[in-house]
Amino acid sequence: MASFRIACLVVLLVLVAGPVAVWGGTVALTHRGGRLLTGNLNIGILWYGAVTEKQKQAVHSFLNSLNPSGGDGELQVSSWWHVVESYQAYTKTGGGKGSPTITVKVVNEQYDPNYSLGKVLIKDFIKKLMPKATGGKPNTLALFVASKGVTVQDMCAGSCAQHGLIEEQPYVAVGDPEEECPECAWPFLEAPGISVKPPSGEVGADAMVMLLAGGLAGAVTNPYGDGFYADARGDDILEATSVCSHILSAQQARLPVDPATGGAYNAKGVSGTKFFLPAIWNPKTSSCWTPL
Repeated sequence: MASFRIACLVVLLVLVAGPVAVWGGTVALTHRGGRLLTGNLNIGILWYGAVTEKQKQAVHSFLNSLNPSGGDGELQVSSWWHVVESYQAYTKTGGGKGSPTITVKVVNEQYDPNYSLGKVLIKDFIKKLMPKATGGKPNTLALFVASKGVTVQDMCAGSCAQHGLIEEQPYVAVGDPEEECPECAWPFLEAPGISVKPPSGEVGADAMVMLLAGGLAGAVTNPYGDGFYADARGDDILEATSVCSHILSAQQARLPVDPATGGAYNAKGVSGTKFFLPAIWNPKTSSCWTPL
């Protein structure tokens, strides 16, 4: 596999001038008439297994950065979240008008360091862990963050960003793909022709944030399976970020590099924390977008 180092601020970038070409055709997300998640987005986190402190810190910092006050200056994580919020205006009844803010708040946090249900998280096990994640609080999205060595159902067989629904309860499941499926740790691993160092210096932490961002965007814009998506091969679908996979910058810009870690980033959050976020489909422009 050919690769090269990031030199100063220069990396190979993919320019998206319009809708993304996928499998030989042009794909655009359309609203299928269903509900989106709106208003306050309460999240309950279950840390499953030996999740590292750096990974916990990265996840918390990302979630804290989604709200409008998160970050300052250019390349804000909150600008990426505004695109997620904007989907409300482009539903069949939205009329293209302004979108209310979706305020994210962590309302519960639990730990399962001893892998109580083993090291394979299938949907049946996620269902059993749901009350622990939400703390029994209604209208709470369950977020499962699993450590290295835990296999999250379908993460390596389908979309890297996992979200789903169990008895009308939405959830997002995130694993550490560094060993399980390195293709889901792009662009830090498995990136032919590209070598990108993670902004935090830890592949697992930054890959988890990318997967969380994709799962959260999908959970908000297509929570019940009848929101925004595009049909793909077979029964597969493409959602807000999976339709824009493998795009470093939608504007063919040079990626800045954090001098402290040598890692490239395309967004900044609270306390100046650097992130590498996935490109997301912008319903206003019908094209893929990144903060950079």
